[in-house]
Amino acid sequence: MRIFEIKRKTRETNITLTINIDGTGEYEIFTKIPFFDHVLSSFAKHGSFDLYIYAEGDLEVDDHHLVEDVGIALGLALKEVERKNIKRFGWAIVPMDDARAMVAIDLGGRPYVVGEYIPGRERIGNFSTENVIHFFQSVANNGKMNIHFEVKGINEHHKIEALFKAFGVALDMATQVDERKGIISTKGVV
Repeated sequence: MRIFEIKRKTRETNITLTINIDGTGEYEIFTKIPFFDHVLSSFAKHGSFDLYIYAEGDLEVDDHHLVEDVGIALGLALKEVERKNIKRFGWAIVPMDDARAMVAIDLGGRPYVVGEYIPGRERIGNFSTENVIHFFQSVANNGKMNIHFEVKGINEHHKIEALFKAFGVALDMATQVDERKGIISTKGVV
């Protein structure tokens, strides 16, 4: 089993995150941002990851620090995935009613994000939609991964949820073990 735990405590947040890459989609997520919990649960379920997140933050300020630091913690956990004998690349196109999200990732060690998502409203509950792209930047930078995504649709809830589902599906594909692969790089290292 590939299980990784990250504990991150700052003056702004206190986070414990555990992810089992070889899980079945079980999750327990408590961030006090209900919509964020919901989309992280969708990520876990559709990626077949067991994901446990317990996070506290300075929500009296706003949700930025907590969303960012959960992204950092998830990225740090994903950085620990052995890059030998995995597929390395993953992609997904996920529809959800009026919305469609496309995600492509590379676990090749080069952090970069290209995200096409334009929020149609500022908030869903106490979740700031401007933090969507920032979350993925935090994951990519700390996980040493390349993430490209595009989201289209009308309903903001559907757009963001489709994106998190697609990220789960793509990451599941990229982390699949394939003994034939070795290190997939002409350099011989990732």
